[in-house]
Amino acid sequence: MNFLNKKNIIQNIEEYDLKDFKKNDYWGMHLIVDMENCKKRLIQDKDNIYNFSKNLVATIEMKPFGEPIIEYFATDNPKAAGFSLIQLIETSNISAHFADNSQSVFLDVFSCKSFIPKKVVEVAKNYFMPKKTTSKIILRGVE
Repeated sequence: MNFLNKKNIIQNIEEYDLKDFKKNDYWGMHLIVDMENCKKRLIQDKDNIYNFSKNLVATIEMKPFGEPIIEYFATDNPKAAGFSLIQLIETSNISAHFADNSQSVFLDVFSCKSFIPKKVVEVAKNYFMPKKTTSKIILRGVE
C-alpha cells in the first residue's frame, strides 16, 4: 500500500467536499494543519491549549480517552521550544506542537471515524489566530 499516492492527498481542504469519497474507499482521515504567525500569548498559554483540545474534541464529535497531555519541550533548542499536545481519542489521536520562536502551530488529527476538516481549522483559528493557514488531508488505506 502506497500511502503517498496522489489520489489520497487532498490539498486546500477548506474548498473540498469529502462527500465525494465514500467511507469504504479509505480506512482513516489524517488532517495536517500548519498555522503561521499565531498570537504568541495564545500558543504559550497552557490553559488555552487545554481549552482548545476540549473544544476540538467536542466540535468534531470524538470521544476522548483521558485528559489531554500538554508538556513544554525542546528547551535546549530555541527554534523548536514550545508546548506539545497529545489527546487520545477512541478512534486514534490529536497531536500538536506550538513553536514559540516562529509562532507556528503544527496540528494533526487522525481518526478512522470521519469528521469535518473545516471544523478543525475553524476551531484552531479561533484559539490561535494565525495570519496564514495551510492544510491537507491524507486518506489512509486507499488502495
